[in-house]
Formats: sequence, C-alpha cells, structure tokens
Amino acid sequence: MVDIKSMTLEELTAWMKDQGESAFRGKQIFKWLYRGVTSFEEMTDLSKQLRQKLEETCVLVPPRVARKQVSAQDGTIKYLWELADGNCVESVLMRYQHGNTVCISSQVGCRMGCAFCASTIAGKVRDLTAAEMIDQVLFTQMDSGAPVSNIVLMGIGEPLDNFDTVLRFLTLVNSPDGLNIGMRHISLSTCGLVEQIDKLAQYELQLTLSVSLHAPDDETRSKIMPVNRHVGVERLLETCRRYFETTGRRISYEYAMIDGVNDAGWQADLLAKRLRGAPAHVNLIPLNEVEESPLKPSRRVAAFQKRLEGYGVTVTVRRKLGGDIDASCGQLRRKAMGERSLETKPNFRQKRG
Repeated sequence: MVDIKSMTLEELTAWMKDQGESAFRGKQIFKWLYRGVTSFEEMTDLSKQLRQKLEETCVLVPPRVARKQVSAQDGTIKYLWELADGNCVESVLMRYQHGNTVCISSQVGCRMGCAFCASTIAGKVRDLTAAEMIDQVLFTQMDSGAPVSNIVLMGIGEPLDNFDTVLRFLTLVNSPDGLNIGMRHISLSTCGLVEQIDKLAQYELQLTLSVSLHAPDDETRSKIMPVNRHVGVERLLETCRRYFETTGRRISYEYAMIDGVNDAGWQADLLAKRLRGAPAHVNLIPLNEVEESPLKPSRRVAAFQKRLEGYGVTVTVRRKLGGDIDASCGQLRRKAMGERSLETKPNFRQKRG
C-alpha cells in the first residue's frame, strides 16, 4: 500500500500521472490531506472511481487519541496518540503569547539511553513515518482548535536517528500547500549525533538546532548520556561550531538541571569556558521527575544562571508548563504501556475469607 501522505506535492503529482490521472489531481489530493480528512471518501471533488482506486492502493490511517491530559494551570495539552499498528507516541500543545507550539515525537521509543528521560526506558521500537509526524501536528491542531504556529521536534525519539524521514517531514510541513510553517518556526533537538549534525548543516535549513548538552565535562555527560562515550563534549562542540559557520544559525544548548549531578559552580564555569566565542544560547531546564529514575530537580537553577550570565553567556530558564499532568517526555506512554501489560496478565491474587 502506498503511504500517500508521506509524499511531497511533486511526488504525488508524478504518481498520479503514472496512474493515468491528470496531474492537477495530485494537488487536489494534497490539499485534502492537509485539511485532515480521515478517509478518501471525504475528497468530494474526486470521482467515485478515483476515490475507490485510492482506497484500494493507498493507506490513510489517522492516529487515535488514546489519552488526553489538559493542564488546569496553563492549558497545556498532552496527547497520547495510538498509531495504526497499536504503538503509541506523545505530543504536547503549549500555549505562549507568541503563538501555539506543538512538541512532536519522531520515533516510537528511543535507543539513546539518557538517564533523565522516560522515552528511552523500553528502548526504540521503530521510526515514525513522515505522515505520522505530520499527523501529530495536524490532529493536535484540529482536536484542540488551537492553530499551531511553531513546531518542536523534542518528543519521543532522537530526530537525527530518523534523519531522512525527518528531512521529508520538514519539507512537507514547510510546503505552502500543506501546513506552511516556516523553518524559523521549527526547532530540532538532538542528543549530539555529530555525523548527522554535519550532514544537516549541508542543507542550510533556517530552523533552530537545539543540542541536548546537559553537562560540560565528559565524566558527567557520559554517565547520564551514553552517546557521549562515543563522541565527547569537545568533539560535539566543535561540530556545533562548524554547523554555525555553515548555516549562520545560532545553536541553543539544552541543559536539564539535575540535583548534585550537573549543577555545581565549577560546571557553570566550565560550560561558560567551552562556549566562549561561540554564538550560543543556554536554555536551563528544571528537571521533570521520572518515576523510574533516582535523579531529582536541581535547587541551584538561579545560582547557575547567575554564574553563567557573569561570563556573558545568554541564558534563559525554560518556563515549566503542564506541571499538573505527566510532563516528562515518555511518561504518559510508559503509563499506558504498564496498564496494557497489567490487562494482559492473569490475576493471581487469592480471594480473602
């Protein structure tokens, strides 16, 4: 079956011509897909014969809302989407003064093994398709009624570990005939896959690259981020400098503040030293607690920020949204997986009395 929603407009137009149809049908279908239709029958300006043909040769399976949490504090909405194969991923709608941002997943699970992240606990199951990524944006927008103006690829999975599909997603979401969201309104987060960062730089996209740094020294970073054992902080930052030189885009460094792990004064000093002379922005993130992890939120965020600013480093502290719902990435999926597991286990508890 053809994954029609993962096609670009040009590919879809060419495919329609190969099927013996007029080229303009491709644009008609493309526009229908980005209106959020859930079946080919809804494409009412196509002939019944063509709709039947699409039904027989193409796949169009929208995600189902498996669970939805709405924050009473700030209106943040967290979705657990069930995909066609029964796997689930998360996306989060966050409301800001400058517009609505949706944070989406790029994989089912993750193989990076970061100690502070719930997404990686059960490992990677599979990559998402471009259509499954698009649908997170489209159906979040449709379900919430909130128009999305910004996208963050910072949900479940490592985007650069699904490189070609993520590039296809970026092309699709940027299309004027699709969601028409500009690259400067898109952020892509990576744990630091240096070869893929170099590869991404060659496309000179005007998105914001966010690098999950989380420690300025190899000993600490390797403990909490296994990817560092193969790369090292120095090589990662050299790669980031090359990325800036190629694209002209300032990099944002994500830094989850973990109590007693990466929040010491000397680590702030070393971070400032390593970033000296590089156009950079440090985003300090109050840690979201993960039930399965012993790591706790730092109590030194303000002091760490002040120390960095003393060196002239541009620093912000991420505003914590959705504090009254399962805020940590992957946590809602983990809960659902646990509940499904319990549902399939036999009940061995003996009756009392």
